[in-house]
Amino acid sequence: METRESSQSNEPCPPPPSAAADDAEAAACDLVTVPARQGLEAVDILRRGAGEAMGPVLHDGGCATLGFLVPAGTAAGWDVPGSTCTETDGRGLRLNPEPPVEGSDWLLPPGEADLATDPVVLRRALGEAARLIEAADRCQ
Repeated sequence: METRESSQSNEPCPPPPSAAADDAEAAACDLVTVPARQGLEAVDILRRGAGEAMGPVLHDGGCATLGFLVPAGTAAGWDVPGSTCTETDGRGLRLNPEPPVEGSDWLLPPGEADLATDPVVLRRALGEAARLIEAADRCQ
């Protein structure tokens, strides 16, 4: 199975250079959305990782999905089955204590995690999470 490695780095989500002063906190990050079960497994895997940084993580109000903030540009090469990666270019996404999307909340808020999650690391964690879930489902 061929996997594509992202060349994105684990950098903070900077505000767009042309942002107005009141939009200075707007993030230029992409958002990887996954089913909640897989996302929660991935969060556990990332937290157990040896020094792997994890960026802010959102969950929707119905707890059906989790969203991982990743560096801008990740969406262009994202190809992980069962997930989507959306370009935000900072539109409506702010890294502050208030959730950026109505009906969502932070699982891991900015401040506790102020870097975007490295997409290569996230890809590995999501793959491992999918394998764990598949194995657990076969054992039931």
